[in-house]
Amino acid sequence: MSGYSPKETLELMLSHLGLACEVREENRPAGPVLHVLTGEPGRLIGRNGKTLDDLQYLLNRMLSHVDDEAQRITVDVENYRQQQYAGLFKDVEAAAERVRSSGEEVTLPPMNSFERRIVHNLYKDDPEIATSSPAEPARLKSITIRRRTE
Repeated sequence: MSGYSPKETLELMLSHLGLACEVREENRPAGPVLHVLTGEPGRLIGRNGKTLDDLQYLLNRMLSHVDDEAQRITVDVENYRQQQYAGLFKDVEAAAERVRSSGEEVTLPPMNSFERRIVHNLYKDDPEIATSSPAEPARLKSITIRRRTE
């Protein structure tokens, strides 16, 4: 695997799975994204994006095994993640507005570490809103949004 770019590594993984795909690279402010275009998106996305999450996790583990400094890669299939994150942002913004107006904290449904990182970063500099996740180890954790007290 050494010497392969993230794109080449993903293409190799997908070819070993017997999938005919095209992979396109995109650099975004949040980091690089590999877009997978395929006639069988359901096979790569899985139920609620679980297969896609696992594929992304495996790719990032492989890359970090070769290079400890490897940049985290987001894998998207047929814009599934883009649509998923648009819905996530909408739900999180609505929850933050409820906290702003009522002052009561809101607990969001469990999300993976990448989604939690997005939410925490979204409000890290907000003077009114604070976010927190439970400290115990778990793959999926909830985030609580509350008014910031300082």
